[in-house]
Amino acid sequence: MRITAPTFRCRAPKYLGVTPPIAVTESTPREKEVTVTLLEELRRQGTFESEEEAKTREIVLGRLAALVKKFVRKVSLARGLSEAAANAAGGKIFTFGSYRLGVHGPGSDIDTLCVVPKHVSREDFFDVFENMLKETEGVTEVSGVPDAYVPIIKTKISGIPIDLVMARLALSTIPDELSLQDDNLLRNLDERCVRSLNGSRVTDEILRLVPNVSVFRDALRCIKLWAQRRAIYSNVNGFLGGVAWAMLVARICQLYPNAIAGAIVSRFFIIMYQWTWPQPVLLKPIEDGPLPVRVWNPKLYPADRAHRMPIITPAYPSMCATHNVTQSTQMIMTEEFKKASEIVDRVIIGKASWSELFAKHDFFHKYRYYLQVIASTGSPDLQIKWSGTVESRIRQLVMKLEYVESLALAHPFIKGFEQVSYCLNDEEVRAVAQGEISEVIAKRRKEDIEGVEGASAVYSTTFYIGLAVEPRQPGSVGPRRLDISYPTTEFTKLVKMWEKFDENKMGIVVRHIRSSALPDYVFDEGERQPRQAQKRPKTKATDRSSHTSPDAPNKKARLVQSISSSIRPDDLLILDRHSITENSAAALPHEALKDAENGINSLPHINTATTVERPPSSAGVYKSAVKEPSQIKSPQLPRGENVAVATANGVP
Repeated sequence: MRITAPTFRCRAPKYLGVTPPIAVTESTPREKEVTVTLLEELRRQGTFESEEEAKTREIVLGRLAALVKKFVRKVSLARGLSEAAANAAGGKIFTFGSYRLGVHGPGSDIDTLCVVPKHVSREDFFDVFENMLKETEGVTEVSGVPDAYVPIIKTKISGIPIDLVMARLALSTIPDELSLQDDNLLRNLDERCVRSLNGSRVTDEILRLVPNVSVFRDALRCIKLWAQRRAIYSNVNGFLGGVAWAMLVARICQLYPNAIAGAIVSRFFIIMYQWTWPQPVLLKPIEDGPLPVRVWNPKLYPADRAHRMPIITPAYPSMCATHNVTQSTQMIMTEEFKKASEIVDRVIIGKASWSELFAKHDFFHKYRYYLQVIASTGSPDLQIKWSGTVESRIRQLVMKLEYVESLALAHPFIKGFEQVSYCLNDEEVRAVAQGEISEVIAKRRKEDIEGVEGASAVYSTTFYIGLAVEPRQPGSVGPRRLDISYPTTEFTKLVKMWEKFDENKMGIVVRHIRSSALPDYVFDEGERQPRQAQKRPKTKATDRSSHTSPDAPNKKARLVQSISSSIRPDDLLILDRHSITENSAAALPHEALKDAENGINSLPHINTATTVERPPSSAGVYKSAVKEPSQIKSPQLPRGENVAVATANGVP
């Protein structure tokens, strides 16, 4: 009899993720009950599309897939390929983002990747394919942005908005059964193609890494709606975008593989509040690959070490999806996690309803002072590009404001407010560019200025930043001055460095306003409540010197809750006037002005003296806004579950 020696093999972990689960038990009967009510509330909130719209999306995607093949064939023939080779060249579309994840709502767009063979260029995509789209029946809008970070064509087909990106693979044909999972497909591609492929590869990898896709989708739909209602759903403004929220929910699903949506949502807020940032959130170990490209590694790269809330994409090459998070936005999200966890706790014990979780944000009621950042032009197409450029730099302004003494927090709102104003003369144009839109101008319509000499339209987008002021120190007397000249001046310089900036066509204004002066358009109908003016004691201002920002950040991170309640009626604050716009701010957004009209002296609210010193390059990174676990009293995980399992030392 022959005896075979035993073979020892390294077994792969029986769990998904980089740590064992926190708990593998099934959800309790009560958690199952609240999951039913959660899904009912999500339907009431209109987060699910109708069957009719779902069928329309499928039809549209089918038409788009056929159009891509037709496009590849057309270009192939133009390149001299034979009829047979052109027909075999293929072409394929992949969806990604919320549609691929299965959490899209009514009217949401479909992120779509067009994969083409090596002989089809990006120029073909924007010249040939864009024109083919315009000639297609049912297509109502087509707008290509070839110079974007990820070049894109935005279109609308049969009423369904579609965002199209393109990747050219180093293959002569694109077969229908092509999968993008193989890292070797990234070889010999330019950076734009790698970025375009990354969206689809990350989305597919997330779905492969969750234990139960249905539970993941239900929980993510809840978290996504909550983040949108609380105004913390925006990557560009320093919060989290859709992919980052999806990865956070996926991680909680890994930690509770047998839980249902209600239990996942409950644990989500508690764990995210207690998470020991900058410990990264990983869905799988970071992998090396075939490309000479940078993979996220805080041990090698100082910039990666500076990420405050690193959430790392699971597809090679791994990147940080949250590099835009600032000190202020981290503090805001941390406080929102805490508030949400308390609401869900009350839901589970039957003392609250899910609708309370989805209550609208209070951003425009929360602060006494706000900054307005106004971008303006005289052309709708130019305004899209200019306002997008300004919005992408708002985060830099927030980070500079965080250095200003007496400012505890700078809170950016997640979207801009667009307006079209019809002006009769240059004076009105200048006023609108400065944010001064009179009731007469606001009511004027396009037809009112037709045929009027010198009349024009001004397109403006206004962004808002809430300013939370530190409480007055005990024993301090006299007024306090908040000088934000330096941050606003530097921000204005920064946006003007855009290579396509034209001071004769684009305006940029930064100015502060009190909450009582906020325009009606930032409020929903009936939302604005008349405010009773607070009486302040008259204080003789004897010291007019401005505070300067500290040489290095020395204030500890604090929760938004303590900030928003810290401004008392006896705190007198003086904000320096600072519509920092230099020459171009006074210029009309659509034409050049004479020198006398274009000068700084013709503008109101301008402080040309910059009294805030620039923080030195050696200034340290702010301390984490998250408290030590020993300091955390609430909220806590139920049934003795321990969040430390998920953030154990040794996790890469």
